[in-house]
Amino acid sequence: MLNTLLITGTDTEAGKTVLTTALAAYRQKYYPQRSWGIMKPIQSGIGDREWYQKLFTLEQSSEEITPLYFQAPLAPPIAAARENRQIDLAVVWQALSKLRSQRDFVLIEALGGLGSPITEELTVADLAGEWRLPTVLVVPVRLGAISQAVANVALARQARINLKGIVLNCVQRRTDAEIAEWTPPQLIQSLTNIPVLGCLPYLDSLTNLDKLAQVASNLNLEMLEF
Repeated sequence: MLNTLLITGTDTEAGKTVLTTALAAYRQKYYPQRSWGIMKPIQSGIGDREWYQKLFTLEQSSEEITPLYFQAPLAPPIAAARENRQIDLAVVWQALSKLRSQRDFVLIEALGGLGSPITEELTVADLAGEWRLPTVLVVPVRLGAISQAVANVALARQARINLKGIVLNCVQRRTDAEIAEWTPPQLIQSLTNIPVLGCLPYLDSLTNLDKLAQVASNLNLEMLEF
């Protein structure tokens, strides 16, 4: 089974937090005997770290969840410059290595999309490739999603990312017809040669852990060795 899984997306509002939360809820419900952790390696402004601390009992310090934190809700290079700080990825790598050694499984939520900058030279895709992180790409269900999926898979291949699959996500309420027409799984798979693991429905709330676990169980998790 995988020890680590990176959740990334096509952009900032694709639904990475939804999938990460659902997978965490799934692990907690169906594998309670196995330890797991969550990491948001870099965060700018209040957001995902605080959400995970509120929803789960992680037994992780804030620094263990987010090794690099910046105050301004901006791209890390810009947020770091505001604080006259450097982005030290060695700190992130050390924290990740330590967490992986302590837990059976680690979920990592990336910032932004695959093309989002981490430093002035590196993107999320670069880091995922260089650190050899098994990755899932979240694609929001909307017009233009097919081209977004194709473009991001191309970027993933360029960065030599181990892309395990694509998960579709309804960021708003969508009908079955809209899902089928805007994000047809067979067409996306044919164009990208990457399996579509399923579609997350629109969720009014992310606080019902049983519901989230159920939603995750409907995905093809066997493809993730999850």
